[in-house]
Amino acid sequence: MAFKTRITELLDIEHPIVQGGMQSVGVAELASAVSNAGGLGILTALTQPSPDALREEIDKCRSMTDKPFGVNLTVFPTMNSPDYAAYTNAIIESGVTIVETAGTSAVAEFWDMMKPHGIRILHKCTSVRHSLSAERKGVDAISIDGFECAGHPGEDDIPGLVLIPCAADQVKIPMIASGGFGDGRGLVAALALGADGINMGTRFCATQEAQIHPNVKQAYVDNDERGTHLIFRKFKNTARVGKSEVSDEVVRRLAEPDSKFKDVAELVAGSAGRELLKTGDLSKGVFWASMVQGLIHDIPTVQELVDRIIGEADAILDDRLVKMRASRH
Repeated sequence: MAFKTRITELLDIEHPIVQGGMQSVGVAELASAVSNAGGLGILTALTQPSPDALREEIDKCRSMTDKPFGVNLTVFPTMNSPDYAAYTNAIIESGVTIVETAGTSAVAEFWDMMKPHGIRILHKCTSVRHSLSAERKGVDAISIDGFECAGHPGEDDIPGLVLIPCAADQVKIPMIASGGFGDGRGLVAALALGADGINMGTRFCATQEAQIHPNVKQAYVDNDERGTHLIFRKFKNTARVGKSEVSDEVVRRLAEPDSKFKDVAELVAGSAGRELLKTGDLSKGVFWASMVQGLIHDIPTVQELVDRIIGEADAILDDRLVKMRASRH
């Protein structure tokens, strides 16, 4: 049974399940598989080395699915910033109609470039106040990221059980719940809390179609809900990564009173992370992971995973909760 929500209607998808835009992971093989399974697959723009390479990846994804898919554009201050405008133009010129954005307020400049072309913008936020700001600036939907998430959970430490309904009470546009989702129970919970769908990142990494080494996928299975570290907290740029010997060492070094980013730079470099994902050598760097690792016990195909989530959600609504309500009478 399909769930019809404001998100499925906005994005023209069968199931209210969105794949997170993940650096080095959001490529055509995974995005097309998610879209073909009835969700929304997302390519990650900056995974591609150039705007022209992004155009090619969009064409490749289009050859692998006739369903809607989107592109993620994340704008963060870096020492060598990408040409965001050129990537945005590649998205526009390729006829992409859905874009997930994240990052600083500077991303609004690129919303202004995209909106005249009818592109629907999903903006990822970690707080209610930022969600309301994005809504005022005209985005089409919010993806609200709870403290459980992989990547950057913000600095407020509000878990989804509180953050999602707080946002739902104030945000009027469609809203996707993100951070710690991986099964049908999470989908039903998100809908009950006021969201219109879920965003999954880590869970989609542990699928057959994810273009990362089997050793990394197995790490997601082997880790449990405690298997993450928060790093960069002292720099006000908190990031959640998977627990490993390398991330243990990052935590140890940053615990030193006078530690600086340069003390861990070689351990957390993007190039090191990409090598880890490609080679499966977990000693090379760190990898993003959410607390949802505690719910990951296998490495299915994307289709199997999506079907399972929808089946579980149906069973909860049609059987478990119905019986609980009936028992009151």
